[in-house]
Amino acid sequence: MGFFSNRIKGLAKRSSTSIVPKKETIDTVGALEQALLANFPAQDAEEWDKTGLIVGDRSEHIEGIAVALDPTLAAVKAAASAQANVLVTHHPLFIEPPSAFGPAEEGQIDAGPVVWQAIRDGIAIMSFHTALDSSVLGNHMLPKMLSLEVTGLIHALEDDETKGYGTLCAFSKREDGMTLGQLGARCLSVFGRPPRVWGDFSTKLHTVATCNGSANSIVGECAASGIDCLVCGEIGYHHALELSQAGICVIELGHDVSELPFIATLAATIEHIGVDKKRITLLDQSTNWSNPESIRI
Repeated sequence: MGFFSNRIKGLAKRSSTSIVPKKETIDTVGALEQALLANFPAQDAEEWDKTGLIVGDRSEHIEGIAVALDPTLAAVKAAASAQANVLVTHHPLFIEPPSAFGPAEEGQIDAGPVVWQAIRDGIAIMSFHTALDSSVLGNHMLPKMLSLEVTGLIHALEDDETKGYGTLCAFSKREDGMTLGQLGARCLSVFGRPPRVWGDFSTKLHTVATCNGSANSIVGECAASGIDCLVCGEIGYHHALELSQAGICVIELGHDVSELPFIATLAATIEHIGVDKKRITLLDQSTNWSNPESIRI
């Protein structure tokens, strides 16, 4: 399925050693939610976030599970087409609830129509956004994909120092001193999308921090950490400028590019807790946008 290469699926499964094992049969929406919350606890999520079941009936029997990065209207329809009645996503449906729920109207851009369609099609939606971001699985994903060795965290959670944001990494002895240009090329090779790179391509790197999604909240801590380079999904222009002026290189992958592999991570977790992989469908959302230079006219 496009983005979901065997390499990404394999990396997600190899990182599943920290997954909490199945405790009981996963046959209802509620049982699935509880099993996933055991792996990605709501207390690990940011206060503003929405974690767990957002739409649906916990007593409903599971017929099939679709997994996606974003709970879009297209994803709900794709889940229904795949005979799934549960959609598990990384990003939540909304942070602030929509003011109305009904069919999509021209110019409407909130999640109201998504909720309406999900209820109409009998599809439960649950999300594990920042609870997954801050988990051990979440923090180890990018380093594994980029063949980096995890050495610590930039910002650990108060009640669990193994979880948090910004993963400190080092290269293997053989690769220590890799240049920024070489690491940028590796990112292109692994993710299939050209990253935005701040810094001199000839700069030799020894320490790297990775951050899924947005790194804006840990920019100050990155600057104080002594790293040579930050590899992240997204960073504000002025933050990237400040880091680069301070001698810290930045590789910006794209928010969704850095988190699309979470779909494989979630699917591997769902399978590990006891759901037959034949009942799990991965929805490919890697073609929402493209670069003009990648299109042959």
